[in-house]
Amino acid sequence: MVEYNSPISQSGLLFYNTLYDENASCHLAFGKGFPSSLKGLSATDYEAWKKVNLNFSSIHVDFMFGSEDMKITAKSRLTDEIIVFSGGNFVTL
Repeated sequence: MVEYNSPISQSGLLFYNTLYDENASCHLAFGKGFPSSLKGLSATDYEAWKKVNLNFSSIHVDFMFGSEDMKITAKSRLTDEIIVFSGGNFVTL
């Protein structure tokens, strides 16, 4: 999650480069996972990827979303709801 008031977001620029633009707002990705994010996982052992539910698609696509009025609410075992993001930014708990 990236706050609406992050420096890259506040620049108002669209870089047309995912590595920069994904840091201007929140983003999610579909497709190929990153084996380096899991200790001991080989870059080519797709059977091991299956065991840990890591996607081995041939593509990986990020998409960005967010706004200055975005609100994110989480559900917890201890309370009904916790507001994590409000007004496009993290809430201080």
